[in-house]
Amino acid sequence: MLSSPWARFYSNSCCLCCHVRTGTIILGVWYLIINLVVLLILLSALTDPDQYHLTSAELGGEFEFMDDANMCIATAISLLMILICAMATYGAYKQHAAWIIPFFCYQIFDFALNTLVAISVLVYPSTIQDYLRQLPTNFPYKEEIMSVNPTCLVVIILLFISIILAFKGYLISCVWNCYRYINGRNNSDVLVYITTNDTAVLLPPYDDPANGAAKDPPPPYVSA
Repeated sequence: MLSSPWARFYSNSCCLCCHVRTGTIILGVWYLIINLVVLLILLSALTDPDQYHLTSAELGGEFEFMDDANMCIATAISLLMILICAMATYGAYKQHAAWIIPFFCYQIFDFALNTLVAISVLVYPSTIQDYLRQLPTNFPYKEEIMSVNPTCLVVIILLFISIILAFKGYLISCVWNCYRYINGRNNSDVLVYITTNDTAVLLPPYDDPANGAAKDPPPPYVSA
């Protein structure tokens, strides 16, 4: 029997030998907590802008760290992420596969962005030094980082991004396996069994009785 090439990557267990459904719930709750903390910080920054306001002298540039427009956009994104994470957690808990799809799409989008960052670092390694020069003068360990050999710095950053991508890819596979598990479980629940005297009878599909009951039409009436 031929199977799909993706079937070899399917597994019901994930990290720490827990079930993929449990792992998806934990992952959804973790993302939900992070975005709730971010939302609280953004709301506190909106209520007290002076607390999070950095002057151009502190940033070494002629721009503000967060203006009102950026704060509103960040708040909207945070609220959207809270909704997506809550949907994934609820979908995994109540075994609704469709509720997990938005969170899975977010993971794919995030993985694609990190991949583009890795490609840009590999193709344009000089952008790292340009980015370091734009950092504020009081940025921690700025001089130590800039003193590192540019080639070694690129290798270190690519290695760090590769580890992040591998970890994110593993989390994507866990959520995808959870979706497949719930979807397959819901499809198997459609089969109805009638148990009588220790025997199980599989009911035929709905269309089969209708097709069996349908007979050939009677011959046309011919008058004498």
